[in-house]
Amino acid sequence: MQVIWNYDAAPQFLASLKALARDGIDVTVCPESDDVRLFELLPHTDILWHCLRPVDAQLLDAAPGLRLVQKIGVGLNTIDLALAQSRGIAVCNMPGTNSRAVAEHALGLMLAVLRQTNRFDGDVRVGNGWEWDPQRQDALGEISGRTVGLVGFGGVSRLLAPILEAMGAEVIFTTRHPPPDDDRHRTLEKLLTTSDIISLHVPLTEETEKLVNAERLMNMKRGAILINTARGGLVDEAALLDALVDGRLSGAGLDVFAAEPAPAGNPLFSLPNVVLSPHVAWLTRETLERSLTVAVENCRRLEAGEPLLHQVI
Repeated sequence: MQVIWNYDAAPQFLASLKALARDGIDVTVCPESDDVRLFELLPHTDILWHCLRPVDAQLLDAAPGLRLVQKIGVGLNTIDLALAQSRGIAVCNMPGTNSRAVAEHALGLMLAVLRQTNRFDGDVRVGNGWEWDPQRQDALGEISGRTVGLVGFGGVSRLLAPILEAMGAEVIFTTRHPPPDDDRHRTLEKLLTTSDIISLHVPLTEETEKLVNAERLMNMKRGAILINTARGGLVDEAALLDALVDGRLSGAGLDVFAAEPAPAGNPLFSLPNVVLSPHVAWLTRETLERSLTVAVENCRRLEAGEPLLHQVI
């Protein structure tokens, strides 16, 4: 069985991939940046282990023998589901495998923005660690005593909420299907007007595209912080830039962007009150181990003709 791992692989994980050959799973590593190599491999591929590089018509046209697109993660907006279905290609995802990693990363971004970690790190590295502008004191803060609004209440939010509450935050959330008898639920508009920190945890769909737009940014509590570890398309980046520059928002922590890889000229990157990471909230050694377990099991099930885990189409 020929499999492409369409992402980078560090030595330890690479060894785990190579060891699968003993089970008849021949995994070839192809970084997302190497489309030349990817399109050389696709004609001979049975299964694609997909991370972020879009699975579009061009890719599917080049893979006539493809039987399964296995999403490493949850979000499916990078896969042309209708086209895959029309060609009889199964698509599966992995609910829960990266939830803890994303929850911890979201928390890390909250803390980094509140404590200006990126700015202090830069100050110290250039010898100005004890000479920074004292006006920045007013923006330094703690999780404790703040209201954190979680947009979406799936696996990530359910892990994050008790951690935040243990740190002294008031947690509220919004979701289309609120659990019964949970007085923390709010409408989206109420959450935006009352939260000191807003953290996004919903999929990107036609309904949620630019969910955080200029109007909603205007309605947020002045001085609030926006955290996005979900999908860049949830946020109108131009409107976010305006809100950060004019001080309506005091900061943002962003792991995802409207265009990825995000171009160096993105004006958000020049703002000192924005903490950035390159869509790696999901990426930990533990996430990879959990993901590999699911991916290998689905290889076995596909070969045996058994129902696949978490099949979407």
